[in-house]
Amino acid sequence: MAGTTNALQKPVQLSGELEALIGKGPMTRAQVTSKVWEYIKAHGLQDSKDKRQINPDAKLGAVIGKDQISMFKMTAAVSKHLK
Repeated sequence: MAGTTNALQKPVQLSGELEALIGKGPMTRAQVTSKVWEYIKAHGLQDSKDKRQINPDAKLGAVIGKDQISMFKMTAAVSKHLK
């Protein structure tokens, strides 16, 4: 199966909210995940007591919801913004 791309390597379209957060698509899912984490770290959105929890600001909240979310659920929330 050489030459085939897996789901993480296939470029996907991003929703407007996600583009506002991480830039214009298309991007691979791996790039999207990486850029979302860059945003979280740059804005100090990880919970100080439990690093697995993300406290979204308004921009990230438009993508994953306004409430605190675990890093594991965040990936599923972000994937709803990929086409």
